[in-house]
Amino acid sequence: MDSISTIILALSLIIIMLGMGLSLVVDDFKRIFIYPKAILLGLTNQILILPVLGFALASLFPIQPEIAIGIMILTACPGGPTSNLISHLAKGDIALSVTLTALSSLITILTIPFIINFALLHFLEEGQMIRLNVMTTIIQILVITIIPVGIGMLIRKYNERFALKMAKPVRRASGIVLILVIVGITIKEKDNIVSYFQQAGVVALCLNAITMIVGYYSSRLFRIKDKRAISIAIESGIQNGTLAITIAVVLLKNTSFAVAPAVYSLLMFFTGGVAVYLGIKKSNTQKN
Repeated sequence: MDSISTIILALSLIIIMLGMGLSLVVDDFKRIFIYPKAILLGLTNQILILPVLGFALASLFPIQPEIAIGIMILTACPGGPTSNLISHLAKGDIALSVTLTALSSLITILTIPFIINFALLHFLEEGQMIRLNVMTTIIQILVITIIPVGIGMLIRKYNERFALKMAKPVRRASGIVLILVIVGITIKEKDNIVSYFQQAGVVALCLNAITMIVGYYSSRLFRIKDKRAISIAIESGIQNGTLAITIAVVLLKNTSFAVAPAVYSLLMFFTGGVAVYLGIKKSNTQKN
């Protein structure tokens, strides 16, 4: 992608994160004291278990280094606005979902550079080596994620009516932007896209499905049931594909690293749809 496309992608993510901020209030962060067990389990799944599973899958499958690095970038970016929407549609605990997304967004400012540097060192040959500057990366992620979220929260605090009115159009615009970005990457990598999809598709689907299953059954293991278990499963399994693509294209300047997140971003709507169906079915069963 050229520099203009890169700038547009970064600005698009900023708008998406601003939209996320419009749906948040300070009380969302206070819920860690209301659901401490659910919050801690959800964050453990997102911050620790997800990268470990991603690394295991990227190492086990015979995939190109670019795909493996893309998978690891994806595991460094848990949650996101899409997971909140899917939790809502699946009749999950939306407050818990939003809280996990908000907290994981704060924590991953620090963890993203280390996970990606590890992936670059492990999967690239010495002659291809790239290394992210940790402090620079933290600042860049802060600018494109946390600051827009903070601005959105301030708008919500001082003009709630406007924030609620804008939240839906911004969410729709986010979906359109993601589609355009995926189309752009597909065109840029058209010579390799079939090969990449064959490699990345299975790994991305496995990552999505396994982390969702781990999220749900780890919740049951710790006696977290019903709506909260559904939200933890979705937050564990649905990653922030837009942020992963932005990191690959804007920070690493390599669209081939963005292929796995792009493929994943398409597949997660399928698995997300399955989660919505099962969540609604479970909710209806409980009512009856």
